Amino acid sequence: MIDFTSIGYLKNGNERQKRAYEVLTQYKVLEKLGNYSPVLAGTIPIEIDIETSDLDIICEIDLRFEDEFLNEVTLSGLIPANADLKIKKSRIKGEKSIVLNFMLEEFPIEIFGQNKPVTEQNAYRHMIAEYNILQQKGEEFKLKIIELKKQGIKTEPAFGMLMNLEDPYEDLLKQ
Repeated sequence: MIDFTSIGYLKNGNERQKRAYEVLTQYKVLEKLGNYSPVLAGTIPIEIDIETSDLDIICEIDLRFEDEFLNEVTLSGLIPANADLKIKKSRIKGEKSIVLNFMLEEFPIEIFGQNKPVTEQNAYRHMIAEYNILQQKGEEFKLKIIELKKQGIKTEPAFGMLMNLEDPYEDLLKQ
C-alpha cells in the first residue's frame, strides 16, 4: 500500500505524477500548508487523472479561524500574486467547508478544508477505496474509468457506473 499522506511516491510515478511532485516541491505547497496536515488526494495520486484534472489538496482547518487560515495562505506566497483566486465557503453534509482554487504552473490547484482529520475526510476515503478497487480490478477497469472521465463523468459516478453502485459517493465508502 502506498503512503498517500506523503508525496514521495510521486517521484517514481508516471510523467504527470513526477511533474506534480516538481511543482508541489518547487513552490513548497505542502510545507506552506504544514499547519493544516495537507494531503494530496484525488485522481493524480491513483493514476486515473485526465488532462484537466487538478491537484486536490485536502487540509484539516478549524473553520472558526478561517480568516487566519486565509491570511496565512495568502501571506505565505503559496498563491501567486497574479493568480485568479476563487474562494468558496459551503456546507457539505452539514460540515463547514472552504475551497480555494487557483493555477500553479499548468496545474489547477484546489485546496479543500474541513474541521476534521484529512484521513477522515471523504476525498481521502474515496481515494483509498478507489485505489483498492483499481488494485483488485486491474488495468482494463482503470482504462474504462479514465475513458468515462474523458467523457465528462466525475470520478465517483464513473466507478458507480462500472460497479452498478446506487449511490457511488456513499457506496464507495463501504468498499
